[in-house]
Amino acid sequence: PRLPLYDAACQVAQEVAEKIQERNRYQRNGESSAKLNVIIRSSLQNLREKIDQLKDLLLRAVSTHQITQLEGDRRQNLVDDLLTRHKQLQASYKNEGTEPDVIRSSLMTGGVKRGVTNPWLVEEPEETRGLGFGDLRQQQRRIIEEQDAGLDALSSIISRQKQMGQEIGNELDEQNEIIDDLTNLVENTDDKLRNQTRHVKMVDKKSTSCG
Repeated sequence: PRLPLYDAACQVAQEVAEKIQERNRYQRNGESSAKLNVIIRSSLQNLREKIDQLKDLLLRAVSTHQITQLEGDRRQNLVDDLLTRHKQLQASYKNEGTEPDVIRSSLMTGGVKRGVTNPWLVEEPEETRGLGFGDLRQQQRRIIEEQDAGLDALSSIISRQKQMGQEIGNELDEQNEIIDDLTNLVENTDDKLRNQTRHVKMVDKKSTSCG
């Protein structure tokens, strides 16, 4: 029932704004506006009752988890807008420090207009529209499971990359050991060559002396 109730509240707000405009026109022309004042007061009371009903419906829907928190916040903003318009209408009715034309223009822009989509109909995404609380929980659980599966796959990829990195590191360590062994072997061979060179020089020198 909240959809027709919201439409009715917006319609009443628009009618009140029009009645206030008509009353102000009567007052400027010096005509009696007592009858319009009675109608405006009654309509303002009707509007307030409809807003209270919308608040009760919203509170019940949120407390019983019939809607998500995001949808509840969106509907609360709509109710707050209606409350603001109600206060503006009251101020315009009493002419409390606000230029009537300014209030009237701001109120008329907020009424129900032909061809404008009811904001209460712009609800949750298509995949969740019409689902109960249990269905929403099941859908959220399925989404979480899909996200967990994606995280598991990502974790597996990261683990494989880590293992590959460790294997590359081990291979580099082995290559470094081989290089160190080759370096030591080259140094030992170089030392032997130097010793053999000195020995050959000594033998050559002795041979020359004997000759």
